Amino acid sequence: ASYKELIKKEAREREARHSNGHLFTSLTVSSTTLCSSCNRSITAKEALSCPACNVTIHNRCRDSLASCAKMKQKQQKLTLVRNSSALQNVALRTKTPMMKERPSSAIYPSDSLRQSLLGSRRVRSGLSLAKSVSTNNIAGMTEDSVGLRRILSQSTESLNFRSRTLSMDMFFRSCEWWWSPLLEELQVEGSCVQADSWSLVVEPNFLQTLHKDLIKQQDVIYELIQTEFHHVRTLRIMEGVYRRGMQEEVMLEAGVVHTIFPCLDQLLEWHSGFLSELLNRRKEGLMEGSSTNFTVRRIGELLLRQFSGQSADDMKKLYSEFCSRHPKAVKLYKEVLTRDRRLQQFVRRACRGPLLRRHGVQECILLVTQRITKYPVLIQRILDNTKGSEEEAQALSRALLLLKELISSVDKEVLELDRTRRLQEIQARLDPRAQAEVQGGGVFRGGELLRRKLLHEGTLLWKVQGSRMKDVQVLLMSDILVFLQEKDQKFTFASLDKSPVVSLNNLIVRDIANQERGMYLISASTPPEMYELYASSKDDRRTWMSRIQQTSLSCPSRDEFPLIETEDKALLRRLKADIQQKDREVLELLQERVTLFSDLVEATGRGGGGGGDELSTSSFRTSSCSRNLFRADTPHAPQAEPLLSASIAEGEFLSPGFIKDKNGNQLQERSLNEVTITSCSLSTDLLVDICSLHISLDYSYISVSLHFNISLPSK
Repeated sequence: ASYKELIKKEAREREARHSNGHLFTSLTVSSTTLCSSCNRSITAKEALSCPACNVTIHNRCRDSLASCAKMKQKQQKLTLVRNSSALQNVALRTKTPMMKERPSSAIYPSDSLRQSLLGSRRVRSGLSLAKSVSTNNIAGMTEDSVGLRRILSQSTESLNFRSRTLSMDMFFRSCEWWWSPLLEELQVEGSCVQADSWSLVVEPNFLQTLHKDLIKQQDVIYELIQTEFHHVRTLRIMEGVYRRGMQEEVMLEAGVVHTIFPCLDQLLEWHSGFLSELLNRRKEGLMEGSSTNFTVRRIGELLLRQFSGQSADDMKKLYSEFCSRHPKAVKLYKEVLTRDRRLQQFVRRACRGPLLRRHGVQECILLVTQRITKYPVLIQRILDNTKGSEEEAQALSRALLLLKELISSVDKEVLELDRTRRLQEIQARLDPRAQAEVQGGGVFRGGELLRRKLLHEGTLLWKVQGSRMKDVQVLLMSDILVFLQEKDQKFTFASLDKSPVVSLNNLIVRDIANQERGMYLISASTPPEMYELYASSKDDRRTWMSRIQQTSLSCPSRDEFPLIETEDKALLRRLKADIQQKDREVLELLQERVTLFSDLVEATGRGGGGGGDELSTSSFRTSSCSRNLFRADTPHAPQAEPLLSASIAEGEFLSPGFIKDKNGNQLQERSLNEVTITSCSLSTDLLVDICSLHISLDYSYISVSLHFNISLPSK
């Protein structure tokens, strides 16, 4: 009896794990894992995962999840196989040249019945197959009517399914013209990097004349060129197939497409330029009289130029934005793919080819995020095999150092953006009515969290009176520690025996004797309060103690950064942040406008002939156009020179924070508020006139500077 009960229990559990085609299994997850259905955090006790489609959800959310895509595909394949087998059972095995039509003996059991059906079929030849062989028009059916009706039903359904499939395939093939030329172009361009290594590209006789270290170096340089081409190919597939298809065929909104493929054009431009430089070096290294034998020289100079200066700044900006948006892009793509049938058909059709089968949307996005981490390995291998050229080795070492710093900066910015996004998620899940009293009086509300930076987050145990342990979500901010509790998928401030908001000013952190997971936090409030906390492990406690101590040392004073912000100060802070964001947007637009004007000047000044006098005249004309680029044509427009001169003079006047007389003598010290008010007043008065000339001023408390490279005309 116990064995039968055990079998029934397992059957009930198996049925409980099945939902909408998913086969769920229990899974241990981290505290930061989000549910694919409700987008909320999952605890280890209620986590379920479907191995078919790789979704992780709450136990209570399994009924609300959409059907399993993988199981649908399997069912469709089984249906297709079943229908095709039925079609084969009723289809004719052999054909003769004289027989144009399909022999009806494959379906009809008797000659008389076949003749009657063929007659009715000829009369109603314009109708569909299902109607032409309708069982209502069959004459002479006796004992075989039921079996015949079943055979006809299977045959017509199979043929109708086959005809629908063929018609859809023909329609889809007719629409593939717009990406087929791109794939053919990529295939032709990739013929120069098809070989696995440089040693297989050059001739064996040429290879024998080179040193072993040079051969290894050229192999790695060839790998750099090859992988860079593959990366550019991935970007072009994203731009020319998927993004264009989503815009023109699927008709997705522009904002959705931009979220899935952020800064794609800029990435393609940057890497295309880098690949062009590499291919030019390869072309320059061709041996005379040969089209295959080449060596790439002075690669260190090229890499140093590519990973420094403006090029490095552009790369840092692009990869910081792309990598930080990677999770959101993949999540949005999955959501749209689940609900949009047109996108499903487009992706299914696009991935039929061998090249696009290996480059799906998610695979392409992941490859782009990983590319920046491949460069240090390749450059290090090139450096290891560079012998006999000290200058080349130094250039490679410098490029490698700059690249590592660039990657570190990208990682830091991505981490900060992830923390900012996580803090916004926590604040959104915080109960709007939640508030906490702090030492010294005052009420701490959820809006105060967004003023600060999230530095670390995790779950700790808080020991309260009576030796009870409470799970709390701890947020280490730039100047405070915040203790939260989760209830009904909402966060609230921990309502225990002490304040859930602890200031880091003069905070003392101590470990607990004989407790490898415990630590004490002693606040400097009046009266002092002691918090007893326990981490999940010894290493986790060490991490918490180290980060709290480091943050406490750099914590701003309460005069500089008050614990609770008044409504007026909060409004001013938001307005300043909005103004700064608009300034950045205006600056980017004006920089693009300056670039277009520069191109216009070059196009206007170009056109001289071949003589020296004409070339000199053309150069003079271009220089004159450049100087008059921002000069107003109308008498009503304000002049740039006096405005800019006044701005620069005021910036120099404000920069040391002192008042000076006309001779430059120091009179008295000015407070920061006076400097701020004067600077903001000046910026407000000049902003309208300056923007009318399309000139961007980056105004701050101490300086006013221009942000374009073309010089303005002097007085």
